Amino acid sequence: MTTKPKYRVPARVRTFDGYVNPATRTGRGMDNLASAGGYAFTYWTRNRTQLEAAYRGSWIIGNAVDCVAEDMTRAGIDITGLSDSQQDERLQAEISRLGIWQAFSDVVKWARLFGGGLGIIMIDGQNVSDPLNVDSIGENQFRGIYAMDRWVAIPDYTRLVKELGPDIGKPEFYQIAPGDWPFSGLSVHYTRVIRMDGVRLPIYQRQYENGFGMSIVERIFDALTAFDSGTVGASQLVYKAHLRVMKIAGYKEVMGGMNDAAKRGIFAQIDNIRQFQSNEGMSVIDKEDDFQALVYSFSGLNDILMQFAQQVSGSVQIPMTRLMGQSPAGFSTGDSDIRQYQEGISQKREQARPVVHLIVDMLYRSLFGKPPPEALNFRFKSLWEIDDEQKANIASTRTTSVISAFESELISQRTALQELKSGADVDGAWNTITEQMIEEADPTPPSSSEFDDQGMGMPLSGLTIHRVPERDLTKEVITPDSE
Repeated sequence: MTTKPKYRVPARVRTFDGYVNPATRTGRGMDNLASAGGYAFTYWTRNRTQLEAAYRGSWIIGNAVDCVAEDMTRAGIDITGLSDSQQDERLQAEISRLGIWQAFSDVVKWARLFGGGLGIIMIDGQNVSDPLNVDSIGENQFRGIYAMDRWVAIPDYTRLVKELGPDIGKPEFYQIAPGDWPFSGLSVHYTRVIRMDGVRLPIYQRQYENGFGMSIVERIFDALTAFDSGTVGASQLVYKAHLRVMKIAGYKEVMGGMNDAAKRGIFAQIDNIRQFQSNEGMSVIDKEDDFQALVYSFSGLNDILMQFAQQVSGSVQIPMTRLMGQSPAGFSTGDSDIRQYQEGISQKREQARPVVHLIVDMLYRSLFGKPPPEALNFRFKSLWEIDDEQKANIASTRTTSVISAFESELISQRTALQELKSGADVDGAWNTITEQMIEEADPTPPSSSEFDDQGMGMPLSGLTIHRVPERDLTKEVITPDSE
């Protein structure tokens, strides 16, 4: 009879991810101070009153909320695809008149501050509860956008969008809370709402926030309180930067006793010293008394505050030159930080492109009373402003390239004029070229009467032919005259 070998069941061993050293108690889970640390939910986003107080009371939070929103909208757009330049001017004027960029900026601000912001599209004569039909917008019907935050517009999750697309799962209607504001108590269809979330959250966390995102304040709150505590603490130290200490014989007995006259005598002596103690005065004390002046040193405090400020700047992804108006330090010019920040702004603007395209479409229909041309489009203007010298260099290089291509008979006169005008929004040159001048220009490239010997149709204007000696004369090397 054979018996099965007995296998020893290994004891359960607690394992840890990452580097650990039990001998030195280094690493997570080694009963050290670091192992006690962790993360907890604070849910500052749900505390509307606290967020409002922070926005009004903290200039850093105000800048963190406002900078991104204002930078996304301050440059505006260039509208393209219009045959008449006057239409572009009228559309830009209508955008300013209706305050489109201000309203759009407010939607972004309340999304960053409260985790969600909405803008209601205002169409005169239409019911906000009905789905938006862009084709039904008539002349002078589009009246702009009204911005509000997530606490005013309550999503109705009993009816969700079921059509496949970017809006699937979102509420079909937003119930406007009763109050002293427009659309009070009305139910607004989601197609008439421009919605933006703050910091996007995973699906479970979105449910905790009633479907919206998270406020940027929640993520930076720890770094901000550290910075504010350090700043306030430093300001309090100013009051104690110069301390004067006076030792008086028998002071304890006098102050603890019942002799009021002796107490008044000590107070009078202190007032006398305070009165005459200046740059030109002197302190007169009793021979048995002792007087000392203590000076506090602020060395190292600036470095600590700068570290706190950099953490705040990094948490909101805004460089300190923009967030705090601070000049670049050391050898840095700040250009690389600003460019990186503006690339982030450009990404956020591209995410809002469908919304801006809808606004331009509605503006055209309302202003001209007809559907826009199929080629109607736009591009966001550059956030990086160039100086006059850079504009002149760009204009010179661009002009030289276009003229060279035209003289080489590669492009027509019409194409040359179009190319010259296309860069006018960048360098300001050739902006007087009109659409009529372009239409009247010759649309075909100039033909050349000179052809190569092989009949390939290559113009030989401006070229020199060098024949290779003692070879077949059909083999030719063609080089530009400049060589």
